[in-house]
Amino acid sequence: MRSRARRVGLALIAASVVFAGAVYGVTRPAAADVVADLSASALVADMGAGWNLGNQLEANNNGIPSETAWGNPVVTQTLINRVKASGFKTIRIPVSYLGHIGAGPDYTVNAAWLTRIAQVVDYAYSQGLYVLINMHGDGYKSVTGSWLICDASDQTTIRAKYQKVWQQVATKFAGYNDRLILESMNENFDGQYGAPTQPCYSNINTYNQTFVDTVRRTGGNNASRWLLVPGWNTNIDYTVGNYGLVIPTDQYRSSSIPAGEQRLMISVHYYDPWDFAGQEDGVITQWGPNATNPAKTSTWGQEDHLDAQLKKTHDTFVARGYPVFVGEYGSIDKTTYDAANNTYRADFARTLVATAKKYGAATAYWDNGWNGQHGFGLFDRSSATVTQQGIINAIIGAAGGGQSTPTPTTSATPTASPTPTGSPTPRPGTCRAVSTVSAWNTGLTNSITITNTGSSTVNGWALTFTLPAGQTIVSGWSAGYAPASGTVTATNVGYNGTLQPGGSTTIGYQANHTGNASAPTGFTLNGAACG
Repeated sequence: MRSRARRVGLALIAASVVFAGAVYGVTRPAAADVVADLSASALVADMGAGWNLGNQLEANNNGIPSETAWGNPVVTQTLINRVKASGFKTIRIPVSYLGHIGAGPDYTVNAAWLTRIAQVVDYAYSQGLYVLINMHGDGYKSVTGSWLICDASDQTTIRAKYQKVWQQVATKFAGYNDRLILESMNENFDGQYGAPTQPCYSNINTYNQTFVDTVRRTGGNNASRWLLVPGWNTNIDYTVGNYGLVIPTDQYRSSSIPAGEQRLMISVHYYDPWDFAGQEDGVITQWGPNATNPAKTSTWGQEDHLDAQLKKTHDTFVARGYPVFVGEYGSIDKTTYDAANNTYRADFARTLVATAKKYGAATAYWDNGWNGQHGFGLFDRSSATVTQQGIINAIIGAAGGGQSTPTPTTSATPTASPTPTGSPTPRPGTCRAVSTVSAWNTGLTNSITITNTGSSTVNGWALTFTLPAGQTIVSGWSAGYAPASGTVTATNVGYNGTLQPGGSTTIGYQANHTGNASAPTGFTLNGAACG
């Protein structure tokens, strides 16, 4: 979303890894050659449900970015642990630079600000989550100190500044693996909501091209990582239609990427219909086929519209190998006008995520940290607790992760859950475990997708497998792992313990190896062999 008036004013206007009984904390960024070869479809599937840490690192006070400037508390590891424990696998972190950029020609970014950005990134990255960071508020005319303005006169200076800032940011994160995705900008446009204008759209294309070339040339994993670029204002119609978007060339990418594959993603946002999603009044409070009052339901923007919009992104981009990321969607709290509003908010989120998944797009819910009237919040960031479990369940369920369950407020970190006594035990042939290994010199990552192919629900699971000789797990995500080598048991965490018939969940780990990077063997689920 845009500026404080649209972000805060919508309110004002506005599991960590359990390993052999111990909780693993921060993991150092992987070495520069650690990049898994994820195709477009594999990337979207692996990103799962996404969430925005909104109104934090893009917040500012008179043009100086500060994470508490718009009323949210300091971001903590405890909060991110709670987000992960709720079932989210991707966190988008909007970032502004503004007054933290020094004078030209070097345009040096304040070192302390870069360090704090990296700290917040590490809160999520160290937990095995995907992380996206961007350049957010620098392109809004309504923000004090904004400069990435597509219809400003001195585009030469803007491009030079933009290139220097991204060069510094990309260099800072060059050693992080493919779970870090960089996004060129946010909702860049000329400030009017009509059709795109020139030369503004051409300048947006130039920014995107400068971003891709600059990031790639910094080397390390930046030569191979996925990069995210938007069209006009992240508007779907103005991005897919014949309005002027030019997808950047990627001439400096690593030669290790297969020639027929892309490493660029397309960013769009979705808040249709706005009178339901964001308009701060009590007129339109219901959405979708379960709406009971036509007077409280918008005359447009229902399921058919949503499906048609996301199908456009599939046909224009996904079908050509460019994954789509719906980097923002959501709806504000109007329960003070209609007590049932949260039900329709959950329906909206569920339908968006499920439809995006159908059309090969990943998603991230917009959370601005504000709970209560007109807020988008799913979590209380001060106490790191869930405030909208129903909406979270809708999102996680639609993304394919099963329903999230509340975690105790006395523990900030999810812990492994033993298989409950009396839980259904899979019979041989009623489970499937598929490994996807990405290896480098002396290390590897393995994502394991577990599927319940039987007819009974599994309530709590323990997946046992044998690592090849010489492999040792050093970190993991979405399960507890013990011991580190030999025959290992991975035990579910709170949010993924229930597998409905046909349901699946994906877990993973990073391991060292001494030459044998093969997948594990001998999978059993709750003691029964997997097919």
